[in-house]
Amino acid sequence: MHLISTRSEAGQHTATGRTWTFREALFLGQAPDGGLFVPASVPPLPDEDRAVLADLTFPERAFVVARHLLGREVPDDILREAVHGALDFPVPLHEIEPGIHMLELFHGPTHAFKDIGARFMARMMSALRDTNAPPLTILAATSGDTGGAVARAFHDLPGIRVVILYPLGKVSPRQEAQFTTLGGNVTAVAMRGAFDDCQRLARQAFADPDLSARTRLTSANSINIGRLLPQTFYYVHAWAELARTAPDSELVLSIPSGNFGNLTAGLIAHRALGMSLARFVAATNENSVVPDYLAGRGFHPRPSRPTISSAMDVGYPSNFRRIRHMFGEAGDDTGECPPDSLQTTVAGSSWTDRETRDCIRDLWRRRGIAIDPHTAVGLLGLRHELGQRPGARDGPGARGVVLATAHPAKFAEIVEPLIGQPITVPPGIARVLDRPRHFVEIVPELGALGEVLAGFR
Repeated sequence: MHLISTRSEAGQHTATGRTWTFREALFLGQAPDGGLFVPASVPPLPDEDRAVLADLTFPERAFVVARHLLGREVPDDILREAVHGALDFPVPLHEIEPGIHMLELFHGPTHAFKDIGARFMARMMSALRDTNAPPLTILAATSGDTGGAVARAFHDLPGIRVVILYPLGKVSPRQEAQFTTLGGNVTAVAMRGAFDDCQRLARQAFADPDLSARTRLTSANSINIGRLLPQTFYYVHAWAELARTAPDSELVLSIPSGNFGNLTAGLIAHRALGMSLARFVAATNENSVVPDYLAGRGFHPRPSRPTISSAMDVGYPSNFRRIRHMFGEAGDDTGECPPDSLQTTVAGSSWTDRETRDCIRDLWRRRGIAIDPHTAVGLLGLRHELGQRPGARDGPGARGVVLATAHPAKFAEIVEPLIGQPITVPPGIARVLDRPRHFVEIVPELGALGEVLAGFR
């Protein structure tokens, strides 16, 4: 796989400019010019591979995709071990309403969809890193689930240190417990500010050549291609599951969206791998920067607003650069109107906290299914797009999939009052609840973060 920067000319051919290998991009985190790595080109998944997907398990399907993407760089034995080791939990798809399916991505060790990308990335870094080099420092900003997934995935791996940067008081208590209780090679840093401040600080750290070089800094957020690419696995999985029962149905996927890495991976599966995923819904809360842009109101990043779906409280989503590049726009500044092809492929959707609470309450009352606030936002967006509104584009033959991104127990303080009963706490959460929490508190300044990172030397 050849990778280029989002600051390269959109659609640039690999022969005309600087490219990077997957291994190079994995350890760099972001491109030297400050852009994000994107595939220069990816051939569609071959028909012979596509034909066997229906009969495979999720890890087997993931290996088919991983070998297609990385097979020339990573030997099959390493790739197979990474895929099967990372994906040793179920990813069920089941119908929750007529024509609407839920893909449960929260059965990994930290009960969030980010386990899939973080665990694969950790195994790739462990297998491909230079064991004679100084320790690597992973810096990950989190609005909730990334912190737990990355901390757990890299915990106690030799030669790797982990710093989780999060906004103090703005993640759920159970999310915080998952990355502040591990210790060892994991350090939690609580910053007085919002998630956007965490992202800004992380970007400044990566852009500081002296700090980055001294600490061998890299990212485990979705800005790292090593965490983004494995997220394509479950889009192929959803397509294969539904292709067995309704091969001719139009498939619409609704993605709870904050930093938009999840949606980016879906678009790679659709546009690059050639999976017939008809359309996507970018579903978010009142932080509606991207839905506003998709509706033709311009792209205007702004400070995020706190909501009950806190992982989506993002005012300037970094992965949006990748989406724009994929649809033919280079650079970091956006125009006022999105390309027609982007508007045709992705519909924006924004929902209030009251609507989110009503959705959680309604699904429990009618179906006995508990969902977290982020999944509820996705379900609202999917219902709206599939025709439960005047003038909807899809008829009754369309089938929808909402990505369930976190176990509802991670947001018990929100969900339990709405459904009127406690939620069983899964093992990955229960085991850390009573452990002491340790974190370093800092102000939102690069110098403060630099002091924490310098302490590793």
